[in-house]
Amino acid sequence: MPHKITLTGSATGPLREYDRYVAFDMREKGSPSAPKGLKKSTFISYTVFVAKKAFNKTGLTKKSIMHEKILIQGEPTLDIPIDECPGEVGVICFQITVLPNKKDKEDNEPNDKKEAKQEASAAQQEVAATKQEEKPAPTSQPAANEEKKAEKVQTEVKETPVQEKKVEPQKKQITNQPKGTQDFLSFDEIIVPEEFLKTRPNPQKTQKVIDFVKRTGRLDEPLTIEKGSNILKDGYRRYIVAKTVKMDKVPVMYEYQKS
Repeated sequence: MPHKITLTGSATGPLREYDRYVAFDMREKGSPSAPKGLKKSTFISYTVFVAKKAFNKTGLTKKSIMHEKILIQGEPTLDIPIDECPGEVGVICFQITVLPNKKDKEDNEPNDKKEAKQEASAAQQEVAATKQEEKPAPTSQPAANEEKKAEKVQTEVKETPVQEKKVEPQKKQITNQPKGTQDFLSFDEIIVPEEFLKTRPNPQKTQKVIDFVKRTGRLDEPLTIEKGSNILKDGYRRYIVAKTVKMDKVPVMYEYQKS
C-alpha cells in the first residue's frame, strides 16, 4: 500500500515549470513534543510536483502561490533527480486545494449577522422612541402611577417576543452538545490524516462511546479540527463512532496553526 502525505502552507520558493508539470518547495514544522528520550523534530523541506492541468484549475500563479495557503495530498517519492528536487522529501501531488484566507472569510461572510444587528438596533431605537412618546405630562400622583403601570405592561408585551427569539436559539445550541464545542461540521468535510487511518482504536473504549451516543444522542467530547483545513488533530475514536452511528454533523473545537 503506497504511503500518503498531507501538507498545508505556502510555497517557500519560486514556481518551476517543466514539460507537463510544475514544482515548488514547501516546509512544515515537526511535532513540538517528541517521545521521551528522542530529539524534537525540526522543519522538514518538501518539493511538490503537480501536473499542469491540476495546477491551472486552482487559479494559482507564480506570484500568488507564495502568498496563498494551500493543501497538498499525495505520496512521497525518492526517484526525482536532486537538481529538480532540492527539498529533503519529494511529494507527487494527487490533489491541490487553495484554502481560504481569514480576510476572504470575513469578506465572504453572510450578511445575516450584520442585518440581525441592524434590525436589533432599529428595534431598540423604536422601543426607546415609543417610551419617550408615552411619557405623560405632569399630572396628579394617582394618575401618574396608573399611567406608569399601563406603560410597564405595554413594554413587557412588546419586549417578550424579542426576548423569546433570543433565548430559544441559545437553548437549542446549548442543549445536547459536549462541553467545549465551538462549531458543527458535516462529517464528510473532515480530512483524516494517514497516521490515524493506520491505527485501530480500543474496541471496548469505542463501544463505551457508542453506548453513550445511543443513550444521550450526542458525542461525549468534540473532535479537534485544524482551523481552515478541517484536518483531524484529535478524537479519531469519536470520528469512528460518528461514522458507525451515521451522524451527519459532528461537534468540533478548533486548533489554530502556529505561524
